[in-house]
Amino acid sequence: MFINGILIGLASFVITGIFHPVVVKLEYHYGTKSWIWLCIPGIIALIISLFTSTIISIVLGVLSFALFWSCIEIFKQRTRVLQGRARKNPKQNYE
Repeated sequence: MFINGILIGLASFVITGIFHPVVVKLEYHYGTKSWIWLCIPGIIALIISLFTSTIISIVLGVLSFALFWSCIEIFKQRTRVLQGRARKNPKQNYE
């Protein structure tokens, strides 16, 4: 029996679940300039995935693209804040 598909699905689910609150917290505390903090680890994970094999490579690929997608979500989170659908940081300037 092969369990790799289940492990990859579980890893994808966990990685996606982790990055939702990370995006919310990063935008709240640091604003949209924090996108680079997600992009650089995404690039590193992508490069490492090219030089590893099997399930580790796949999980690193999923991680890297989750990080890339989170870069986009930082800006969407700002839009949600401006629309009043997410919590606004009173110490941050939203102009």
